[in-house]
Amino acid sequence: MTDSRKSRKVDGFIKKSKKWKEEFEALRNIVLDCGLTEDIKWMHPCYMYEGKNIVLIHGFKEYCAFLFHKGALLKDPHGILVQQTENVQAARQIRFTNVQEIVEMEPILKAYIYEAIEVEKAGLEVKKNTEWIIPEELETKFEEIPALKTAFEALTPGRQRAYILHFSGAKQSKTRQSRIEKCMEKILAGKGLND
Repeated sequence: MTDSRKSRKVDGFIKKSKKWKEEFEALRNIVLDCGLTEDIKWMHPCYMYEGKNIVLIHGFKEYCAFLFHKGALLKDPHGILVQQTENVQAARQIRFTNVQEIVEMEPILKAYIYEAIEVEKAGLEVKKNTEWIIPEELETKFEEIPALKTAFEALTPGRQRAYILHFSGAKQSKTRQSRIEKCMEKILAGKGLND
């Protein structure tokens, strides 16, 4: 492994880490052995092949993980890939709770990394679900205000999805209605939930 692929930003990230320092270093060495270059993206070490994101290293309270950007396309013969939440479509994690797990899994991890590189070389893309169940309260509002439906349909699929998930996340109808009312102005202005 050559040190020329190491990023000083990642050195700083690992040095500042209060938890998972040893695990991050072990994961970093495995990835760099696979010929990827590193940088910091989304405030975490990100490893790339010819500028394309392959895997990210991140830590949580209970575990640290590899996050494969197109993990849904990996074969996963060992059944170790985890979908973080039901709303995550492409990314998949491999989770670790100690450095010994990482050391023992090194050949398997490298195989997954090499497969992820091949997925990127082949130009494969995760087919994203763009079909979302529109809450009944939003459908009703579309009938009342046709301009709202037109504005909503003009939003990018990602913005539509964010709104639908936000509205649908409420358990009670009156909460869904309230969320829709609060977001109507933004939708009509062509803005996303977080714009």
